[in-house]
Amino acid sequence: MGKEVYLFAANIIVWVGLGCYVAFLAGAQKRLERRLKRLEVLGDDD
Repeated sequence: MGKEVYLFAANIIVWVGLGCYVAFLAGAQKRLERRLKRLEVLGDDD
């Protein structure tokens, strides 16, 4: 295999890893938003 194949494979691995990281961050953000809404409801007993 040529150097171009390894470069292409590395490029794909980097982009897949970046996509997984962004998906992880999106999931964490949704969990935090749900938790924040629960805390706002619990603290809204004035």
